[in-house]
Amino acid sequence: MSATSISSSADHASSKSRTLFVRTSEPVLFASLQFVPSNFDYLKGGQPLQRAEHLKCIEAFCTFALLFTTEKRQMKQFTLAKVTALAVLMAVSATASAAWPDRPITLVLSWSPGGGTDATARIIGSLMEKELGTPVTVVNRPGGNGVVGNQVMASAKPDGYTIGLMSVEISMQHHMGLTKLTPNDYTPLALMNFDPSGVTVAANSKYAKLQDLLDAAKANPGKLKASGTGEGGIWQIALAGMLNSLGIKPDSIRWVPSQGAAPAMLELAAGGVDVVPVSLPEARSLIDAGKAKPLAVMSDKPAGLYPNVPTLKSLTGSDWTMGAWRGIVAPKGLPPDIAAKYEKVLDKINHSKDYREFMTKQGYGVAYASGKDFATFMAKSDEAMGKTIKALGLSKD
Repeated sequence: MSATSISSSADHASSKSRTLFVRTSEPVLFASLQFVPSNFDYLKGGQPLQRAEHLKCIEAFCTFALLFTTEKRQMKQFTLAKVTALAVLMAVSATASAAWPDRPITLVLSWSPGGGTDATARIIGSLMEKELGTPVTVVNRPGGNGVVGNQVMASAKPDGYTIGLMSVEISMQHHMGLTKLTPNDYTPLALMNFDPSGVTVAANSKYAKLQDLLDAAKANPGKLKASGTGEGGIWQIALAGMLNSLGIKPDSIRWVPSQGAAPAMLELAAGGVDVVPVSLPEARSLIDAGKAKPLAVMSDKPAGLYPNVPTLKSLTGSDWTMGAWRGIVAPKGLPPDIAAKYEKVLDKINHSKDYREFMTKQGYGVAYASGKDFATFMAKSDEAMGKTIKALGLSKD
């Protein structure tokens, strides 16, 4: 059998790019692979890669290809091009995976700056930078009740350089005919947060108590207006479900779509809407500024941020609860080794002092599930939302 040799075109210290030549004495195979030092010779921080292992991988494949083509020359479909392409693919895949991350990461979210999803994304991004040693850029892609950003996440290349902070809307949108995307279109990495819905009105509102608001909705269906997310978003479902649980028609309070909690709260303070059912942490800035007041929280226990705000059940007897969850996902097809690295980092971030202190200070709830457990959580959320949306007459399934 002919010998196989591997050589390099430039020395380790000085090359700007490196060409590896894989040759045999047979004319069947010649592979030339281009790598830059940051991808092949080094990991971030100057740690050397196990270069010899990559070369052995190439050499082993070339040896196999030579044997195969020598003994089976009549099988013309096993061409030089196919052998070379596969050798290149194997080498590049192994090198790229081992070197990850060697460039900035983009963290996409589907909502506008200023809301709970935005704040959660930014604390995760800042802590991830420290753990991975590479910049993490948070990018807001609002629109279509979260569909625009979710599509960006799903359509990105699954190489670990684009991830997203997914929100509960992914378990709702397809039931309402807004998109074909479902939780199955992503690689789940970690559940990071859960916050129940509140019922917040302007500080100067004539509705001093929740019952006052409910009575007005029953007496004048369609007169009151609410906002907090796009059409069919989590906070619209929260409000409609609450009304339905109390025997009030879900559309008695008219929904005004918005690009998220922050713009909805500004509209509330300006008098453009009467009630905003976003989470209390998202309403916090205007509550603390004395421009808004919470009447209730849709949870089975008081909110940690405002423990004196009564629960819906304590005021009305309704068992209705609703909240928003958020978690990190990647495009479907993320390599398992990169997914494992993300899961390890996100586990550390979620349980870190910095993350928990930030979330507690902001009033955000902390939740955690990684990998398969997060996938199970999303599947259950999707099933439950489907039933709720159908019961409210909003399903397009």
